[in-house]
Order: sequence, then C-alpha cells, then structure tokens
Amino acid sequence: MNNALAGHKIGFVGLGNMGRAMVRNLHAAGAELIVWNRSEAPAAAAAAMGIQRATTLPELASEIGDGVICINLTTTEVVENVLFGEGGLVEGLDPRALIIDFGTTGVAATKRFATRVNWVDAPVSGGQVGAEAGNLTIMVGGTNVAFERALPILETVGSRMTHVGPAGSGQVTKLANQLIVAQTIDAVAQALRMAELAGVDPGKVREAMLGGFADSRILQLHGDRMVRHDFVPGGRAALQLKDVRLICELAESVGLKSPTLDNCRAQWERFVHAEGHGDLDHSGLFLLYERS
Repeated sequence: MNNALAGHKIGFVGLGNMGRAMVRNLHAAGAELIVWNRSEAPAAAAAAMGIQRATTLPELASEIGDGVICINLTTTEVVENVLFGEGGLVEGLDPRALIIDFGTTGVAATKRFATRVNWVDAPVSGGQVGAEAGNLTIMVGGTNVAFERALPILETVGSRMTHVGPAGSGQVTKLANQLIVAQTIDAVAQALRMAELAGVDPGKVREAMLGGFADSRILQLHGDRMVRHDFVPGGRAALQLKDVRLICELAESVGLKSPTLDNCRAQWERFVHAEGHGDLDHSGLFLLYERS
C-alpha cells in the first residue's frame, strides 16, 4: 500500500471489469472508499476486501459529503439515471461534491450534466489489463480547478492523463480514440482472414507485422486473440457498438461524413445484433470474416 490517497474519502459507483480494478488500486493507495453496484456479487467482493458498501445511491452521496464520487457505467442513459433519476445520487449530493465519470458517455449529455454538478469527464483507454495495472490513459474534460482536484485519483488509476479542455472534451477525445479502435479491429480482422484464405499462417503474418508500420496495440493484443480464437470478453462487443453509435452521433452533429465509419457501424451492428455476439470480446469481429 503506497498511501498516496490516505485521507481521501471517495465514492465509487459501477463495479464492472474496469471499475473493480480501479477500486482495488484506489483501496491499495489508502483511500477510504464507499462503493455501490446494482448487482450483488461485485459489491460483496468489495466488502470482503474491507471496503464500505452503501445500500443506496443517496446514502453513498451523503457519506461522501463534499468529496469525490467516481462513476464507471455502461451507457449515457444509465449515467443519467444514477445521477438524477429517482433514488439517484442527486438526492444526497452535496453541491460541493465532484463527480468523475470514467465511462464513455455522450458528449451532449456530458455537457448538460456539467451544468448541474461539479464534473470531470475522464474516459479511459487501456482496457481491463490497463485498469488492473493502474496504467490507463485518461482523457480529461473539465475546469482547471476540477482537474487539479481529480488529479490524485487519476494518477492512481492511470499513468498518462491529458487535460484536453472544458467538460465534454474528454468524451470527444475518447470517441476519437474509439473510432480508431473500432476501425482498426475491423482492419486487423480483415488482414488476418485474408492471409488465412491465401493459405498463409495468420499467426506468422501477425508476427511479421509486429514492429512494422502496421503495428498497434490492436494487432498485438486483439490480433493474438483472433489467431487463438480466444473471445472471452475483456471489452464486450456490445459496448464497442455503443461507442460506435456515439461516434456516429457526434460525427453527424459536427457535419463529418465518412463512408468508412458508416461501414464500420454496419459491421458492428451485424456482429452484435444479426449474429448475436454482443457478449463476446470485440476482437471476435474476426468471426464475421471467417464465416462470410
């Protein structure tokens, strides 16, 4: 335990794969944590580590007072409900409290939320591996004051954080990141399947490309998953599609027209809905090309 967060009282809502790992790192840094999760098992696991549980969201907010509450939730709708819905955080929220949103949330909604509460949008990249290692890349939107206040927490769960601009800027940056991720997964899947159809070992092809101009974290990690057909979810395909839909929403709002983005969305819609693979890892997009 490094005690970097000793004396910090932090709430955390959302104990999925990413949230659980972040909570472990915050706990190891000496933070006094209070957690809430919709399903029982993750919250019980946190309690077994000696972390306090709240039974309701208003209780968590009241316990934290003017401190910091982190959220890591799946969709914009869930974020809004947890914050402002019936039985939401706002019912116990101190006006001085700070909300840090580590999830990928719609840009327009994020800007709206930031007019109602003190807000930092801090979506992350690095996946479950990065969350467990505490070396996530974090893209931050918010005021300078809010960023400085959030920084000790960000430095505990991440190794690289960039304050991009005002509220919403972090989410714009994350959607730009996800545009590259979604289309690169698609490109890697096509490349490895093309090699396989041509009678060349896709594992060897991937190995040959590592370190070259086509190298990327996607080729390294997800390319390996594709070669091994290991699609146990780290990042679920359904959440990748959610992000692609948010990307398309943002692109339309700013007037960006992109046939490649349209095709990318069609592939993810097909994989998740027509093929029913939303619970597979997003590297499983490879299966579309294997079966076509």
